Amino acid sequence: MDRRLLQAATSGDSISMKETASRDPSILLGTTPAGNTCLHISTIHGHQAFCTDVVALEESLLAAVNLDGETPLVTAVKSGCVSLASVLLRCYQERQSSETILKQDIDGCNALHHAIRSGHRELALKLIETEPALSTHVNRMNKSPMYIAAMRGFTDISEELLEIPSSAHTGASGSNALHAAVINGNAGLAKKIMETSPRLAREHDNVGATPLSAAVYRDQIGVVRVLLEHDSSLGYDEVQRDGLPLLSEAAGGGHIDVAQELLNHCPDAPYRGTQAPCWTSLHTAVWRDQVEFTKFILRTPQLRKLINIQDVHGKTALHLAVQKCNPKMVAALLSHQDIDTTVLDKRGIPPAGGLVHVMDQAKTLNWNEVNMLMLAANPRDVNNRHTHTKGWMANASRKEVKSLTQTYTSNTSLVAILIATITFAAAFTLPGGYNNDAGSEGLPIMSKKFAFQAFLISDVLAMCSSFAVAFICIIARWGDYEFLIYYRSVTKKIMWFAYMATTTAFSTGLYTVLAPRVHWLAIAICIMVALLPILTKLLGEWPVLKLRFRLGKTFNSNLLSMV
Repeated sequence: MDRRLLQAATSGDSISMKETASRDPSILLGTTPAGNTCLHISTIHGHQAFCTDVVALEESLLAAVNLDGETPLVTAVKSGCVSLASVLLRCYQERQSSETILKQDIDGCNALHHAIRSGHRELALKLIETEPALSTHVNRMNKSPMYIAAMRGFTDISEELLEIPSSAHTGASGSNALHAAVINGNAGLAKKIMETSPRLAREHDNVGATPLSAAVYRDQIGVVRVLLEHDSSLGYDEVQRDGLPLLSEAAGGGHIDVAQELLNHCPDAPYRGTQAPCWTSLHTAVWRDQVEFTKFILRTPQLRKLINIQDVHGKTALHLAVQKCNPKMVAALLSHQDIDTTVLDKRGIPPAGGLVHVMDQAKTLNWNEVNMLMLAANPRDVNNRHTHTKGWMANASRKEVKSLTQTYTSNTSLVAILIATITFAAAFTLPGGYNNDAGSEGLPIMSKKFAFQAFLISDVLAMCSSFAVAFICIIARWGDYEFLIYYRSVTKKIMWFAYMATTTAFSTGLYTVLAPRVHWLAIAICIMVALLPILTKLLGEWPVLKLRFRLGKTFNSNLLSMV
């Protein structure tokens, strides 16, 4: 392209362009290395006057394409020059250049694709009105203008495209415009599509999802209602991806309202998968920890029969709930009057037997609570699980005895030595100091006060007990497993006694110092310090206390020795 023409097209200088063309009209046909003509260049910069002038001189430029396959019209739309694109569209109309309007770029997109994608809605409507055949094209990603409009939520454009019988509906990954409406939750557009192209509701995308299954997965209850009202037989389709029915798809996400809508239109909707392990919707809800959906199934009359159905491995929903160690789920299932706690799977294992296979969680409150619930539901069950699990835990601990001993003794000995240091120092820095009077030299000033005597006794007890713990921890470093198991509880008790004694010493010592000065403040501080160990113990045992309160008579403290 001539340099002067390029500058004129870039700046929109029509006068300079006309002068150059008057000397040599063929100069207007020159292109840049990217294949752009002067009309492309001026279109990119939005010079409307220049474009109309150059088209008047050389009409063939309207059909010219660059290396990206773009006509000036496509370039104008991609550049966001909406008014200029309208002017060029009118030029094509006047010259009846329908073929040029329909041209697609290197990505297979035409002007309508780009107008919808860029959100130029008025221009898109004008393009549809001018050349309806634009709606039949799909780009390299298999996206049609209608699919893009549905994805963008442009209902007005989608409705215009639906009026064109030959309009394409396809989208990315094998989906269609109805899939796109589902993704946006556009129930109004979904209804329009169902009225004009109901066949789209039965098409599967590349992962096997239909528009209805996509709506169920996304909890789009409005779209689900529209699709089922138009064709209730859609509720009997399976999700081809994994053979799950729609009820199981809803169960996996815990979408109760969607499931209820499905049952309203299809009271006998499928509830069991067709591929292994052939789970029911209840199995799926239990495995996905959807407690509320499980309760919904249990209180729904037509789904009541799912409670004891077994999968291909013979497992009921209760088997899975126990395996997941979910107390709320187990309690919900056990509350159903039809539950059978004695069902054996193909290996002859009852639901409660699943606890043996998750012994890595045996130290958790959930495991123990599930154990208690199962024992209460079936008292005749021989409870050898606790003994078996305790032995398994002991064997597992033996394998890591060195690290276990080191961790336990290091932490305990550190606290014990810290207490011993503090209490030892406190014995020589007594509250109130020492007496310097004749005949009483060296005696504590407050030796006759009860609070001081309590401080001294508790300080000595704290120091002695902490030294005892430190000595036990030194012996425990030998790595003897039996010593660790049988003396760990003793160490805990001594440490608790040392902590209580230290707190008492601190409280009474503080009271001894502050009582003569701020009596009420001293009493308040001492009470707070004295209550601290009790509060600490209550907070530490709160989960167990809460479990005891929730289970009532079902609670079994013997099962919590490993927690």
